[in-house]
Amino acid sequence: MSTVTHRPHTPHSTQVHQVHHRTITVRGHEIFYREAGPADAPVLLLLHGFPTSSHMFRDLIPRLADRYRLIAPDHLGFGRSDAPSASEFAYTFAELAALTTEFTEALGLDRFALYIQDYGAPIGLRLALAHPERVTAIVTQNGNAYEEGLGADAWAPVLAMIADRTPRTEEPVRSIRSLDGIRWQYETGVPAGFRELLSPDAWHHDAALMAREGQDDIQLDLIGDYGSNFALYPAFHDYFRTTQVPLLAVWGEGDEVFVPAGAKAFGRDLPDAEIHLLPTGHFALETHAPTIAALIDDFLARRLSLRP
Repeated sequence: MSTVTHRPHTPHSTQVHQVHHRTITVRGHEIFYREAGPADAPVLLLLHGFPTSSHMFRDLIPRLADRYRLIAPDHLGFGRSDAPSASEFAYTFAELAALTTEFTEALGLDRFALYIQDYGAPIGLRLALAHPERVTAIVTQNGNAYEEGLGADAWAPVLAMIADRTPRTEEPVRSIRSLDGIRWQYETGVPAGFRELLSPDAWHHDAALMAREGQDDIQLDLIGDYGSNFALYPAFHDYFRTTQVPLLAVWGEGDEVFVPAGAKAFGRDLPDAEIHLLPTGHFALETHAPTIAALIDDFLARRLSLRP
């Protein structure tokens, strides 16, 4: 395991690749996704977290699209994908993972690397458990799989609701998807020197989509189901040990939701994991997209033997 703090980005290409915005119907639901890169290039499947969407990858995708085929869906209930009500669709991580698997199959993706962040981690890792032969590598950016990665203060109201879901325990959790709650997730842990790189458009974009009708029940159901992911942590760890899947952790070290101990923990089960702590917060791409793109390109080129 290697742990470093920062390294500069050296672009490997000046070619500009357009990003396509597409939809596909999966199980009767329209799933929105962004795609760029050559159709025959190695695939990197980008799975976003809460409370955002594929919008979080807007600065990363063009930086890697000369060598990789990048596909970033909006999970059902998020972004520009359909958002059936909580009475029409069971919003659980098991169901979102199954839907994501069906999404990849609908696109004919049989081999891909995963980029997982926040909610994207349990969704992507469930996919990997079901189909380990399809996953070539994992990039985790503040995408947790270990108990020590849970920030105590940030998780206290969530754990209380998971333990006993009542109107009283739901109320503090509702604030997480408010404009102020979302802005907190973007700004917390970002040093002053990087604060001006944060675009306010990002949290206003997320907050507008989170304010749509039906989102209260959708998001409370998902948060209430998060405990099912803790129950799978031993299975995730066994998957890591058994497969020794190549893994790169690029982690905002100021994140108070998923703290740096969660990044370092991957090294227990994956001794060859490459772990980089960056001086930023939960949404590291907002300030460090060039650095993260360079780390991913170098990692995948080496670990997937893509270099000539």
